Amino acid sequence: MDQLQRRRAAHRDRQLAPGRVATPWLALLAGPLSFGIAAPALLLDDLARATGGGEQAAAAGVTAFGWGIALGTPLLAALLARRGVRAALTVASALVAAGTLILVLIPSVSAMVAGAAVQGLGSAGLTVTAMKLADSARQMGVVAASLAVVGATGPLTGALIADLSSWQAALALPLLAVLAVPATRRGTTAPDAAPAPFDFFGMTILAMLVTAAVLIPHRPLVAGPATVVLLPLLVAWTKVRPDGFLPAAVARNGRFLAACALAFALGAGNFALLYAAPDLLRQHAGWAGTQSGLVLLAPYLIGGICSGFLVAASVRVPRRVAVAVLLLTGAAALLLATVTTAVPLLLAAMTLGSLAAATGQGVLALHAAGVVSGSHRAEALGLFNLAYLLSVAIGPAIAVALSHPTA
Repeated sequence: MDQLQRRRAAHRDRQLAPGRVATPWLALLAGPLSFGIAAPALLLDDLARATGGGEQAAAAGVTAFGWGIALGTPLLAALLARRGVRAALTVASALVAAGTLILVLIPSVSAMVAGAAVQGLGSAGLTVTAMKLADSARQMGVVAASLAVVGATGPLTGALIADLSSWQAALALPLLAVLAVPATRRGTTAPDAAPAPFDFFGMTILAMLVTAAVLIPHRPLVAGPATVVLLPLLVAWTKVRPDGFLPAAVARNGRFLAACALAFALGAGNFALLYAAPDLLRQHAGWAGTQSGLVLLAPYLIGGICSGFLVAASVRVPRRVAVAVLLLTGAAALLLATVTTAVPLLLAAMTLGSLAAATGQGVLALHAAGVVSGSHRAEALGLFNLAYLLSVAIGPAIAVALSHPTA
């Protein structure tokens, strides 16, 4: 009995230990980011009418949110590494609130783009903080699953809230993450590194590179060459400032870069499928609006929930086997969606795409953080998520361009 009591006391101590946050709070902190990605999926027509622009103009808000989370991830990760959890949460929460206010109060394309970008910056900070505080494969799996599950329910949730209230309320859903901030602040951790002179030039190059990469689907003749020029410039700068905004120990780690590349590929395929899904279901089944959202709930919810278990179990599987399975699953999803018009097979493709992307984000995040030194873990997670989240900006743009080539 004494031994049992000691175990229970030790368990309580671990739960209350400083720096440890309960798993549900981490899920709430990270998950609502996916509302910013998925909630507008069935609302593009409504947004186009409300803002006076076309559907591609409305999709620019999603692209702006993708740009915000892509850029905000390394920016807020650097703040997290240098100033700790409290500073990152404070800045990220303020950005999410400010962006949401802009989206809700000003019904125009320019305001929607600006508000979504600011909201994305803050959402990225909350998510990368949640991943930094996840101290086990199980917690990382829950964080990844929360992003995927919210993404799965996002189109339907956005459509229902727009029907019950307004499209502004649907775009405000990422603000829900702020509810987890008070509990997460109790999990304050010390900065990973002592504050150093900030590398403004490195940050500027990275920001320009992210912007150019996000704009490639929209302005390929300008953004493509800009990306080609900025990428080697950023690599060269890591030699000048190896401890700068982009640490050389992270940027030159081949295993880390491979994990980032695979995460980007899996994410781009999944988000392209997510935004192509309403048109595919309309063409081949005659479904639209809320009905499409209900149908899409199943494949993306299955993929999201299963990913949590798969990420937790991945520590018992050889890394090469896990990577091979992720590659095969992601490729099968795209191939199946391309060659079939049968609705059950389309839904199977979406399930595979969701499963590959959500599981890949968790598994590859653990790998990316594990191949760098502990002092660079926050920056590594930030840069890894940058690679994954770039797919959020590019995937939907590809889907819209393919389905509306002349819009």
